[in-house]
Amino acid sequence: MRGRWLLAGAGALAVLLTGCASASEPDVSKVATAFADPSGDPQARCGLLAPATLASFQSDSSAACADAIADVPLQGGEVSSVEIWGGNAQVRLGGDTLFLTRTDAGWRVTAAGCESRGEAPYDCEVDGP
Repeated sequence: MRGRWLLAGAGALAVLLTGCASASEPDVSKVATAFADPSGDPQARCGLLAPATLASFQSDSSAACADAIADVPLQGGEVSSVEIWGGNAQVRLGGDTLFLTRTDAGWRVTAAGCESRGEAPYDCEVDGP
């Protein structure tokens, strides 16, 4: 009997987590498409970066984010898939893959302009530590 309760509890948790993920999907998609829009305002795009990613990006580029982000080749496009696990997400757009994290300020981009390298980690134009 105890095993059944454990199994039922695990099933309920899975349903709850799936529900939370699907509820976050519109917010995740909105942030990803706004960031990856090639015609987007550079300062607004910088505001969508996670704090650690913003600091790392500015340090690596040796320039203010708004100046450096304009040189990043982002393709944007329609959302083709969203995967959310806990407080992290991956969004695939027509021409880009982005990674996001949930912060106190909402969903923020941790990596963008990413290309898959098979089994190796993604190669990203913008990424944090």
